Amino acid sequence: MTSDPHESPAAPDSTANEDRNKPRIKIGSQREGAPPPRIPPRVKTLFLTPDPASPGGATPAGPAQTQQTASESPQESSPIESASQLAESTATAVPSAESQPAPTGEFQPKPAPLAQGKTPRKFVVPARTGEKVPPPNLRAELPPELAQELQEALGDMSVDDLLAAEGRGAATAAAVGMELELESRQLGKVVHVYRDDVFLELPGRNQGVVSIRQFAEPPEPGTMLDVLVIRFNAEEGLYEVSLPDAAVEVGDWSQVSEGMVVEANVTGHNKGGLEVEVNRIRGFIPVSQIATFRVEQIEQFVGQKFPCIVTEANPDRRNLVLSRRAMIEREQADAKKRLLEELAPGQVREGIVRSLRDFGAFVDLGGVDGLLHVSQISWDRIKHPGDVLQVGQKVRVKIEKIDPQTHKISLNLRDFSENPWSNVTAKYPATSRVSGTVSKLTEFGAFVRLEPGVEGLIHISELAHQRVFRASDVVAEGQEVEVKVISVDPEAQRISLSLKALQLRPEPIKKATAAAEEPEPPKAAPAKRKTPLKGGLGRVGDGSQFGLKW
Repeated sequence: MTSDPHESPAAPDSTANEDRNKPRIKIGSQREGAPPPRIPPRVKTLFLTPDPASPGGATPAGPAQTQQTASESPQESSPIESASQLAESTATAVPSAESQPAPTGEFQPKPAPLAQGKTPRKFVVPARTGEKVPPPNLRAELPPELAQELQEALGDMSVDDLLAAEGRGAATAAAVGMELELESRQLGKVVHVYRDDVFLELPGRNQGVVSIRQFAEPPEPGTMLDVLVIRFNAEEGLYEVSLPDAAVEVGDWSQVSEGMVVEANVTGHNKGGLEVEVNRIRGFIPVSQIATFRVEQIEQFVGQKFPCIVTEANPDRRNLVLSRRAMIEREQADAKKRLLEELAPGQVREGIVRSLRDFGAFVDLGGVDGLLHVSQISWDRIKHPGDVLQVGQKVRVKIEKIDPQTHKISLNLRDFSENPWSNVTAKYPATSRVSGTVSKLTEFGAFVRLEPGVEGLIHISELAHQRVFRASDVVAEGQEVEVKVISVDPEAQRISLSLKALQLRPEPIKKATAAAEEPEPPKAAPAKRKTPLKGGLGRVGDGSQFGLKW
């Protein structure tokens, strides 16, 4: 039957019925009597490390072996079976690689090599058959295998040391590549000395160079130096550094900056200060910045060379201002810092008396002043330090203590002379009679000087037998007295004296005897009245004196 191409196509329902009635050809499992297709179960991953104890050695199981292990797992086992029991049963069920080779074309993971002496570990992913695995406990101890592996990894270090090392490593990594601030002080290590340059290793893997002329002797490689960063040389990739107290050579105005140390050559002077040159660059030092004290004759500095600090540098105005005073103060501060690090209580130092005060004397120890209290100058009592010391005098003192907060130093001078209190017990035993001079009067008594450095106290109750209100009522300063020793305490440096113990006690006066011996005073006769008495019986009482007429 031939169809017309211009004829409209048939309806979709009729076409579907015709296709449904056509005979179909069945293939494979669709044929009658063919077995149903076998769908393999979901594969469970199993990881095993080689076991050197077994003869063949356990290898990681392939998909076929994993499928067999999962199918052979007991369905009647308890749901709370531990992971270790499951691992042992699974490992027993999996055959070795030699007895059952893996199918061709499948991926076989290779076992990781084990270090000598390590115990292999078994990791098993349990099948989803309803068994429960207990949650991890942070407080529980590690298994023996993990504990041994952790100990081998740490070695002799503890966990705290390991964390601290990681922190230092992070800090070092952060410091790598950092830029150094100009005019900052850094600690550098000498790595090489070549001709006139000394190369340093600075923080942050930076390199620096300093002129060898700043050293009295060339430094040895490995020496640590405290340097000052001057500028960065981009062409060489080096930082130009200098010793803190060394002068820097400058070539032009571009190399001059505030705060740097330069060597100034004094060429002249005027009323305001000194005219200087810094490598053909004219500069000026004000008169107040020449020294730490007032300078009257500034012409004495003409022709001299000394390091100065740049306080102002203006290339546009060609203005360069230097300060020698700031350099001197910096040197004094550095010397003071080094000296404070060297000083310690108990040391003996030589110093110069700089000033005298009522409470003591200040002694210069070479950059640091110490206080020599008036009580530590001599064993004898002195009223003013000027009685013993003079300004500019060299003295040998002992450091008593140093305050770590204020850096105040207490000195001692009297310990270099013999202590007179060492044998006072033998010189002035108790109940002995001694002579001395009254040195000081107080409200509670009088001090008597027995010898230089040894004084005793006469309490106000020991001055006289009668009641004494003031010590000056009995004794006076400078008076020679003879007293009796009551007690001696050499450790506390105290001697108790008595003045009344050597005086006779006056006898008391009896009141009855005194009254009997005194005669009675004669009684005075009554005086006779010369005028008549007013009133009485002889008086007229008619009231006339009051203006009454009765």
